[in-house]
Amino acid sequence: MHERALLADLVRELESVAAEEGASRVRAVTVRVGPLSHMTPEHFVEHFVDATRGTVAEGARCDVQPIDTHDPLAQSIVLESVELELR
Repeated sequence: MHERALLADLVRELESVAAEEGASRVRAVTVRVGPLSHMTPEHFVEHFVDATRGTVAEGARCDVQPIDTHDPLAQSIVLESVELELR
């Protein structure tokens, strides 16, 4: 359930960014995933594919970078960048 909530927040953020910029879709995202978020980078990508199905981010490339265990964001998923396709 924790993973689902984290991904739902990320999808809402992606949809908000796309709407603000007038984009037709999200082409790619780069995220940082903390080791205390309970997801490996590979596991995160699987959840990302499921969570973005039917959204402006469906089919987007997802690049995942790890966060160090000692970083204050070690429990987080941090959106680093978004590549958009403008209308």
